[in-house]
Amino acid sequence: MNGGSKQTLIYSFVAKGSVVLAEHTAFSGNFSTIAVQCLQKLPSNSTRSTYSCDGHTFNFLVDRDFVFLVVAEEALGRSVPFVFLERVREDFMQRYGSSIDEEGQHPLADDADEDDFLFEDRFSIAYNLDREFGPRLKDHMQYCINHPEEISKLSKVKSHLSEVKGIMMDNIEKILDRGEKIELLVGKTETLQSQADSFHRHGRELRRKMWLQNLRFKLMVGGGIAFLILILWLMVCWGFKC
Repeated sequence: MNGGSKQTLIYSFVAKGSVVLAEHTAFSGNFSTIAVQCLQKLPSNSTRSTYSCDGHTFNFLVDRDFVFLVVAEEALGRSVPFVFLERVREDFMQRYGSSIDEEGQHPLADDADEDDFLFEDRFSIAYNLDREFGPRLKDHMQYCINHPEEISKLSKVKSHLSEVKGIMMDNIEKILDRGEKIELLVGKTETLQSQADSFHRHGRELRRKMWLQNLRFKLMVGGGIAFLILILWLMVCWGFKC
């Protein structure tokens, strides 16, 4: 495993279902891929889960089908990451809670059918939320790192709550049910990744479907225009004896 800063927060995201809506990290590695795999295996009966791998913890907080994650150094324990997640959840719900609670289907709601015409809208929602809330994840992460005393006091308060003390830590290899050992790679990057490029995991498939849809539409339009030109040509030929 590549070296990183001691006792720090590595990576965070907000997801709806299996789609990551916003994320932030100042590190490079495979932790984002492992986090998404864990996201798909989260137990349905738990709102808080922690999984460990190579000296790091993957901490999940679930609220109204939204999933908040932070990857942290294991030395931080479990209280500090969940103080961070509580801050992120409160901020997210203050910003988007009113639209989530509106009657009718919310734009971020999951559809079992996943009709093709919804892909463009879903990708747009994820992209826009990443641009809006990704910087907020960065701000919360930096605040927690830059104010260790305040966060430590809050974490001590949280540690007395049964909901935090009762969180079971499990191993990632076990939750993913894989025979081989998972090697977690975390390395400090010199520059932050562009937020706009952070959706390659989910965006690639969505863009492919969008591209195919656009291609079909263009072919239909092109075919229609060609047919009209053919009709006009025939009319001209018949009328003026071409």
